[in-house]
Amino acid sequence: MNPVADDGEIWSERGAFDDDAYELIDLEAEDETAGVEGTVELRPTRDELNERLDKYVAAQIPDFSRGHIQRLIDDGRVLVDGVPRRRTFKVTPGEVVTVSVPAPVLVPLEPEAIPLDVLYEDEDVLVLDKPAGMVVHPAPGHPRGTLVNALLYHAPGIAVGGSNRPGIVHRLDKDTSGLMVVAKSDRGRTALVDQWSRHSVEKGYVALVRGLVEPDMATVDVPIGRDPKDRQRMAAIATGRNAMSHLVVREWFPDAGATLLDVDIETGRTHQIRVHLAFIGHPVVGDPIYNRASGPLGGTKSIAPRQFLHAARLAFDLPGGERVSFASPLPLDLQETLSRLSIAEGTDSWGERS
Repeated sequence: MNPVADDGEIWSERGAFDDDAYELIDLEAEDETAGVEGTVELRPTRDELNERLDKYVAAQIPDFSRGHIQRLIDDGRVLVDGVPRRRTFKVTPGEVVTVSVPAPVLVPLEPEAIPLDVLYEDEDVLVLDKPAGMVVHPAPGHPRGTLVNALLYHAPGIAVGGSNRPGIVHRLDKDTSGLMVVAKSDRGRTALVDQWSRHSVEKGYVALVRGLVEPDMATVDVPIGRDPKDRQRMAAIATGRNAMSHLVVREWFPDAGATLLDVDIETGRTHQIRVHLAFIGHPVVGDPIYNRASGPLGGTKSIAPRQFLHAARLAFDLPGGERVSFASPLPLDLQETLSRLSIAEGTDSWGERS
């Protein structure tokens, strides 16, 4: 079934959808790692045929590094049809991969001299451009090298309210790049938390998706919650929390069958944009979790080196009341992806991604 927008404008839980189908995670969203602890069952699909066990599991539980997954395999915590396997074991559709994830062990937060691209800073807040590949705060498999470690070095007094995630009031996925605001003081944190609660923070993204999105402006109003069948994923489900995303087409690539979108979100549920776009049948190119296809516009072996999602616009009020706004251009890797896509227009070959 091809989903259509109600009245040509709004996709919603009231629309006629078949749901056959991790971005911004703010204070309203549950901790993404909360659903990972315990036993996780994974079921390889045809697209994952003959993938190495460690690579497959790491892609399915992206909060954990591949090294951490390899240690779980070596410790016998990853079973295939109930049997421990080596890291190099090749998975096959129909098998059940069971991962026993131990409870996370809290580690002391340590400052690290990691460069930050700071766009604005005062005594209360800091705005930065996060690169793809950087984890926001320490988690299992990522004890160091995170944004929090960098912030503690850059601003030693940033430990706000005794939090173990100093300054963090919202997050971006590891492989999502772009703008973030961090609280440096209790005053700054209070102001930001209040604005998130009132949905007055403006958050805009750029996404490349599979398929031609129509109409050229639409709203997706569909609740999001933890997928009851797959606890490391989120899903569009009636029992979830309300979530709203506004889509505007920036450019169509008709020959390639792709669309470049501007996406503004009113809420900040875990994986909101990725889930909403997959729900309407236009998943993010390069998204290994919610884009089930392979090939140039799929979630694996795609034209993009990572999920094509970038936090490009951010606006909020400083604690003193002044409204500020920031913009971040597409990073080089995503610019190069669009260049390859443009070259592919009107041709029969996508070429090879380096």
